[in-house]
Amino acid sequence: MKYSSQMVAKNYFIFALILLAGEVLFGLILGTQYISGDFLFPEIPFNVARMVHTNLLIVLILFGFMGAAYYLVPEESERELWSPWLAKVTFWIFAAAGVATILGYLLVPYATLAELTYNNLLPTMGREFLEQPTITKIGIVIVALSFILNIGMTVLKGRKTVITVVLLTGLLGLAVFFLFAFYVPDNLVLDKFFWWYVVHLWVEGVWELILGAILAFVLIKVTGVDREHIDKWLYLIIAMTLISGIVGTGHHFFYIGTPDYWLWIGSIASAVEPLPFFMMILYAFTMAKQRRIDHDNKIALTWAKGTAVMAFLGAGVLGFLHTLAPVNFFTHGTQLTAAHGHLSFFGAYIMILFTIISYAMPIMRGRVHGNGVKAQKVELASFWMMVIGMLGITSALVIAGTMQVFLQRVGVDVLSFMDTQAEIIPVYTVRLLFGLMTLAGLLAYFYSFFVKEEGK
Repeated sequence: MKYSSQMVAKNYFIFALILLAGEVLFGLILGTQYISGDFLFPEIPFNVARMVHTNLLIVLILFGFMGAAYYLVPEESERELWSPWLAKVTFWIFAAAGVATILGYLLVPYATLAELTYNNLLPTMGREFLEQPTITKIGIVIVALSFILNIGMTVLKGRKTVITVVLLTGLLGLAVFFLFAFYVPDNLVLDKFFWWYVVHLWVEGVWELILGAILAFVLIKVTGVDREHIDKWLYLIIAMTLISGIVGTGHHFFYIGTPDYWLWIGSIASAVEPLPFFMMILYAFTMAKQRRIDHDNKIALTWAKGTAVMAFLGAGVLGFLHTLAPVNFFTHGTQLTAAHGHLSFFGAYIMILFTIISYAMPIMRGRVHGNGVKAQKVELASFWMMVIGMLGITSALVIAGTMQVFLQRVGVDVLSFMDTQAEIIPVYTVRLLFGLMTLAGLLAYFYSFFVKEEGK
């Protein structure tokens, strides 16, 4: 580790992993409730468990991104963080607000939570993924502004690289598009239209810039490939991501009351969206093939290559599978959407966090060349357990979604929603088993941090 201020990333990474454990746990609760609806009712009803599950996902990714930025920006900028103190204070404020919000979901009825947090003064609650109380949203904005100020000043005062420029662009976009969370029009069509400006333009837009910057940083460190070569790939991938991702917002506008031209715009843009993810595969594997050094931290490179492949399968292939308008007419709102969501979030964003954590955490713990061979073997086992587990979950959801379409939406003698769900329960059971495998993989990953090498 070249700069002492990089150590502030450690708390962000640890807290992100703790939140990930909670997110997986609530996923298992939801998976069980799909099979037995009364599980943990009324203590944790389905709607509350789902709200906690999705909110933990969003918050842990934000913590991971912040940790990644605090680690890589000083090294890229060749100077200490502008304000390590601000980074530490921001962590504790954000962590406290996040924990308080999750406890609010679990301990207080949602309508009461809205009253307690004075949501009536500026109504923003009640929308999927954006259920946070208004006061929490304001806190997120303050945290984001202080974070961007810290990163921005570090970049401005130090060396400028393509990685830091792309990263800062993504972080600025993250902050700007979150402001649409405060805009809640009375018209339901307008509400859904602008709601996607947060959700879609985050996950299929600016977050991909952050992903690309982190991936480029790790590949440079573990392969030794010339920065100029990686920069060219990064520029191309980011350009295609922004063009297809921004216009691709249209595939969410098909049947919500918007004009018919969105059927064409959304379908055409969606056909292009998998390309940058495919290029990411070529990019990662080409860099690995052309590497000039044989870095001891081999598992970090494994995570990097795995990120590219899984992101392409989840965001690219499964996304394209049901985003053409004629197909989406039948598949919208089925478990096919959940299949796409699970694999794309895991492949693109959770795995990139594993990538940077697996590279940076050993260094911050005094292991400059990475963890020892034994620890990396445990981590490799955790890699495959989580990858196979998520592929199993996704496959089960694809089957469940396909069953929904044919049982509930196609034909003459279609079943009701609940009758259809009853038919799918065996598939949900398989999904739950793969969910347990994913949890076991995550626990193995945690264990890898404590593995001691022989003689040490």
